[in-house]
Amino acid sequence: MKKKQSKIKKHLVKSLASLISVSIVVVAVAYYFIFDKKLIGPLFLLMGLGNLIFMQIMQVHLKFIYPDLAFGFMDNGVMVFAAIIGGTLGGVTGAIVGGVAGNTITDGLGGFFEGYIAEKQIEKTKFESKRKMLSGSLGKMTGCMFGAGFSLTIIWLISLI
Repeated sequence: MKKKQSKIKKHLVKSLASLISVSIVVVAVAYYFIFDKKLIGPLFLLMGLGNLIFMQIMQVHLKFIYPDLAFGFMDNGVMVFAAIIGGTLGGVTGAIVGGVAGNTITDGLGGFFEGYIAEKQIEKTKFESKRKMLSGSLGKMTGCMFGAGFSLTIIWLISLI
């Protein structure tokens, strides 16, 4: 029993350190490029790719994170639009309300797609997920980066037209 607890504690430290490291990078990049509308979307896409590479280094296999990627993509991909609509209508307060309302809806939507993909994965491949703290947190973060990057890039392109 004690050996199993130490293994979980080791995974906890590794997962938490990875989560904090990726979070610092996201905040730093977002802070540095916050006023560069042309680059922020593509930068989130690049951070998503970088996170996929980081997960390979951390030995997280892509097949374990498909549901988490779907969750994150839907979550941030749609929430960006809710925050922008709220911000346009009500300034900072509107952006906060739009973000919170959008996050509530997109968590449900993301969870729906996460569950759908997990069920299809099991049905088609008899694959039993080996979801862990590290793969769950980094998988969702990566999906969020891709979702935000995709949506922010589209918003920037639309504003050009």
